[in-house]
Amino acid sequence: MTREHWLSLDEPFAEHSSLRWALVTFAVCFACWHVTTNLLINESPIWQNAIHFGGFAFLASIVFPGRLFGRCSLALDLIYGASVAAAACWVVAAESRIYEETLAITGQSWQFNIFDWTAGLLLIFAALDFSRRVSGWVIPLLIIVSVSYILFLGEHLPGVFRTASLPLDDVLFRTIYNDEGLFGILANISSSNIALFMIFGGFLVVSGASDFVIEISKVVAGRIRGGAAFVAVLSSALTGTISGSAVANTASTGVITIPLMKSSGFRGRFAAGIEAAASTGGQLMPPIMGAGAFVMASYTSIPYATIVAVSVIPAFLYFLSVAFVVRIEAVKHRVGEGIDMSISRAKIYSGALTFVIPLGAMIYLLMTGVTPSFAASGAIGVLIAASWVSWIIGHVLNSSDMQSNVMNFRRVCQACLFGIRGGILTAILMVAIGVINNAIVTSGIGNGFSLMIAQWSQGSLVIAILLIGLASLVLGMGLPVTAAYIIMAILCAPALAGILSDTIIIEKLIHGLTDPAQAAMFMLVDSPHAAKVMVGMTLEEAASLMSAMPFEVAMTVRPMLVEAETLMGFLLVAHLIIFWLSQDSNVTPPVCLAAFTAAGIAKSPPMATGFQAWKAAKGLYVMPLLFAYTPLINGTFLEMCQIGFFAVFGLYATNAVIARFAEGPLALWHWPLLVMGAVLCYVPLDLLLNGVGAMLVTLVVWLTYRQNQFLTGNTAS
Repeated sequence: MTREHWLSLDEPFAEHSSLRWALVTFAVCFACWHVTTNLLINESPIWQNAIHFGGFAFLASIVFPGRLFGRCSLALDLIYGASVAAAACWVVAAESRIYEETLAITGQSWQFNIFDWTAGLLLIFAALDFSRRVSGWVIPLLIIVSVSYILFLGEHLPGVFRTASLPLDDVLFRTIYNDEGLFGILANISSSNIALFMIFGGFLVVSGASDFVIEISKVVAGRIRGGAAFVAVLSSALTGTISGSAVANTASTGVITIPLMKSSGFRGRFAAGIEAAASTGGQLMPPIMGAGAFVMASYTSIPYATIVAVSVIPAFLYFLSVAFVVRIEAVKHRVGEGIDMSISRAKIYSGALTFVIPLGAMIYLLMTGVTPSFAASGAIGVLIAASWVSWIIGHVLNSSDMQSNVMNFRRVCQACLFGIRGGILTAILMVAIGVINNAIVTSGIGNGFSLMIAQWSQGSLVIAILLIGLASLVLGMGLPVTAAYIIMAILCAPALAGILSDTIIIEKLIHGLTDPAQAAMFMLVDSPHAAKVMVGMTLEEAASLMSAMPFEVAMTVRPMLVEAETLMGFLLVAHLIIFWLSQDSNVTPPVCLAAFTAAGIAKSPPMATGFQAWKAAKGLYVMPLLFAYTPLINGTFLEMCQIGFFAVFGLYATNAVIARFAEGPLALWHWPLLVMGAVLCYVPLDLLLNGVGAMLVTLVVWLTYRQNQFLTGNTAS
């Protein structure tokens, strides 16, 4: 049982009223600190990250109680949380002194005093404990294993996973002060970007964005067959721009869309599965992308705006794939009609001001090149101003709906509380994962994983993607999606990017290398084909040569033969593949939180709902293959549009084959046409083959539509 309701102005304050008022005041001030620090104050990153973690640790100690000491639990949690916050500030303040004292004693270990040891060890314990409180035992166990690995375990392991042990003081220093540690890169992403977007999402929700999303979805999709389900798809896509969380999307929109779908005739498990699949797409929807875009920008050094821009078409294709499932189900079972889809125009007009304008302002600011935190802060200011404009217009027109969501002082506080409440889990996990990240970087185990994937896949992209997908699914059973993505990206992204870049090197090897310096590097490879690098070889020989190349040699060869911009593009593709595959755990049994959340709303069997969501979310598997084998991410704008356009036909054909139904029942001879059409539509940048594939799919759609019309007419007569 949590105390999240304590961070709300809507709940009564009868219980522990003074403490709750103090907690609410602190949370609001904490949110304002995040905004002002990122917007106006040039705070030192390590200080900003330490205060960020300390504040959220204090909140987590109360909101997620330990419950180990009975009646004394609350008091001890307060003391514990305050101690962790003080420890975070202490270690940052002590950094300069530790450096000076260590340098003064040449050849000695890090000069920690008793307070440094206490504060440092308390922070590591807090990362372990609070991650357990907010997300279960998986992250704590990974922390224990990772710290043990660099302390003593690594020297006892065989092969590529063997590493030298480090003394305790060195491990403590690296864990806290390294760029990959507690207050390093991941903590900075959380304090500078994610927290601001969480707060911005809170402002959108409080200002009535959810109502606008539902109403505008009714306008767009409410009058077509299966409209209620289309409303779920569209509203989840738009809600994804607010929260970036699949479970949050399901819980917020599902309470409206799932009853709508059920009342229009859809089965409960189907309604819940569609909501879960659509809400999962919310984490793929720019600009927030469940914090994934911020992590990618940090690890790839590619601008945030670029990552968001290249993710638009894949996200659109994913939601279109879910919509195709809805369309086929509605036609197959003749459901989805005859329900009230009345709309509130006042909510649409009000929402257009407080949703579209701030979101547009944020996207504009991002495209101009400002930092994401500045864009989010600016969007918050625009939203507050827009809400007052809406209030003035509502006052003139005597519209209570347009006046109801004005961002007065109370609503601003509510928005801050909503953002801080939603940010606790992410902030704790982002900092806690820093302990794991530091161990991975310090030990170099990431290279071991990269080598293992390269060996097991034998240079095959499909096998590598399959291995990463299985690992992401298993890891996602116990971790939030963002955490699973970060860990998999650290371990697997270099290997996957390497396999992608090897396709260019293999092509060059086929034609032969002209540069003697480049050719000389291949003499280090124990392969009979190394002698042919300057004269050329077959595809099989080139692939065999690359698979035999040692990992260290490959890391040297790739920058020599592949342009830096191309390598960077492959790294982005690798991260996007891993990010998309990490979403699988939301909708794939046996552990699929988004599907289980939807099942609870629909009162449907959880496992059956999970399988339905998994079938509806097949775009999670198609898109990564398109990333790997087509220029959907790294191509020109026209190339991306061409691939996206024909992928629409391919996705429809894929869904129709799986459902054994298109616009009507599939005849036996329809199947090869659909399969061939889908395959041809996925062929990259071949207009002739793509056009033939699209015509084959269109032909089957038209034939099944005419057949279904004939059968429907006969039934009616």
